[in-house]
Order: sequence, then C-alpha cells, then structure tokens
Amino acid sequence: MNDLNHLIDIQFISYELANEKYALKISDVYEIIRMQQITPIHNSRVFLEGVINLRGKIIPVVNLHKRLGLVNYVTTKATRIVVVKSKEEMIGIIVDKVNQVVKFSDIQPPPEMVSGVDGEYFEGLGVTGDKVVSLLKIDVVLYE
Repeated sequence: MNDLNHLIDIQFISYELANEKYALKISDVYEIIRMQQITPIHNSRVFLEGVINLRGKIIPVVNLHKRLGLVNYVTTKATRIVVVKSKEEMIGIIVDKVNQVVKFSDIQPPPEMVSGVDGEYFEGLGVTGDKVVSLLKIDVVLYE
C-alpha cells in the first residue's frame, strides 16, 4: 500500500514548466495572477526574480525555471505567477502556464532522480488517465 494515498482525494492545480507537467495542492495556492512587472532585488538568490506589489502587500517572486535548473525560460501570454502560502509567507512562483484543477487516480513515490532534478523536491508522481504529473514539495523547493 502506497503511503501517498492520503493525497488521492485532494485537488491540485496543474501547471507547466518547460513542457513538463507539475501540480500543487490547491490548498497551498492563494491566487493566480498574470505576469507583471517584477522589481529586482540585487544580491539575492539567483532564482529570486524580485518582488511584486499585490494590493499593497510585497510578495517575493521565485523563478522555478532557475530554481530547478531548467534552461531557455521565456515569458509568454500564458505565463502566470502562482501566489502560494508557504511557511506562513506569501510567495509568487513563475510558471509557463496554469492548466486546470485535477484529482489523481494514483500517486506514486518519486524515483531518485526526476527530470534531472533532485528527487527530494518531489512529493510524488500523480497519475491521471495516461498523464503523469510531478507533485512538488513547495516548502522544500522554496527554502532549501
């Protein structure tokens, strides 16, 4: 029996990064907004694009492409900032495209290496129909 079965009944937001499908628990997502002007913060971590002002609240914005070591990042009309609540802090993450809300029929533990990215970033792999979607541990990705 898979110890990730507790995730089966949870809804996820499906999104894309570099043509790969990922998902976040819908309970972790505060808001999804269009890409906007990001104010750079110099001398910060390389994957921190900067900050945005979201209705008077300053939100740091992380570029997941840079964080996960993905190359050839280009913003398009579909690019979105997904604002998540992580460790009691609001953080924006840049994604190529937000797809839909999904539930998975099965969730498997991640293999040691997933797409060249350290497996510790992943909670598991969600299966829906013939698609496999990587479930990121957002707290680990953002803070470690």
